[in-house]
Amino acid sequence: MLDRCVALQWEPSDLDWSQRPRPMSADDETAIVQLFTDMSGIERLAGALFVEQEKRAEDPTLRAIFRTFVKDEVRHAQVAQMLADFYDVHHHRLYQPSPHLARFTPAFVDAVRYLSDDVANAYITVGELILDIALLRSINDYVHDAMSEQAMRLINRDESRHIAIDYAMVEYYASDAYAEKQRHRPRARLDERVRGARAMALMLLHGQPFFREVFFAPMDRVDPSGRRIVEAFRRIQMVGAKPGVTERPFGAFMQGVQDLYRNPVGRVVLGGALTRLAGIEPRLMEQIATEADMARARRMTFDELAADALAVKDEGARTS
Repeated sequence: MLDRCVALQWEPSDLDWSQRPRPMSADDETAIVQLFTDMSGIERLAGALFVEQEKRAEDPTLRAIFRTFVKDEVRHAQVAQMLADFYDVHHHRLYQPSPHLARFTPAFVDAVRYLSDDVANAYITVGELILDIALLRSINDYVHDAMSEQAMRLINRDESRHIAIDYAMVEYYASDAYAEKQRHRPRARLDERVRGARAMALMLLHGQPFFREVFFAPMDRVDPSGRRIVEAFRRIQMVGAKPGVTERPFGAFMQGVQDLYRNPVGRVVLGGALTRLAGIEPRLMEQIATEADMARARRMTFDELAADALAVKDEGARTS
């Protein structure tokens, strides 16, 4: 994997910036420029998270892999901003990153820094599945020109490597070896626990508005059918079928939030609070993966699950 990460590096200058955007309405141009402006911020956030993962990795090869992921995300952020500038033909307004993205980013990075590794990896995996299976593909279809296609092909190639490692890390954090390591880890100091609790509270406070404005609202525009976002969450739920994934404290907490929401009484009494805690829309709190999906996931290895998720993305790229 490390050899592939190094060999498949590329530069923004490898893209053909001499092209011209396709003609589009003012509404489409404004939406597309804002999408790429926010995408630049999302990619920088992902880069910050991989910096934290690199710091924590004990294996030197894994640290080197995460270092290439940081380079990937910085490059993606640069390309996304360049795409925003490329499509900003008529300068209809001044574009700024979403305010909720700006609020969520420091809260999330602090949470990753102070909370346990499995919490960070859970959010990274969910975010990358939404980004890769749903958002990037749908933005590309919506833009529908050669410049976007060229850029997204290279970005998606990088993101496929990230997802493969995300799944491998989920497997590790669900393992008995990690649980044993956690049992022997010294208890955090009181000030560290306080910082962790504050970081978690701020992340949950800003999480739902962030996901709604930066992921779900754009998806409503670029994929009105909702098919791809539902598919991303089906894959997320299938990961949860694997032994150990929902047995860690954070995984158990999030599973409990969703189970309570799916109870008719819990939904009526606490529905709003539960969706706020989970950070996702009500329709995505439902059980999306079928019993057959969950049974199949339990039989598959994590590598097979990752390959299966990536096959959905690749199939969509071939048929779109």
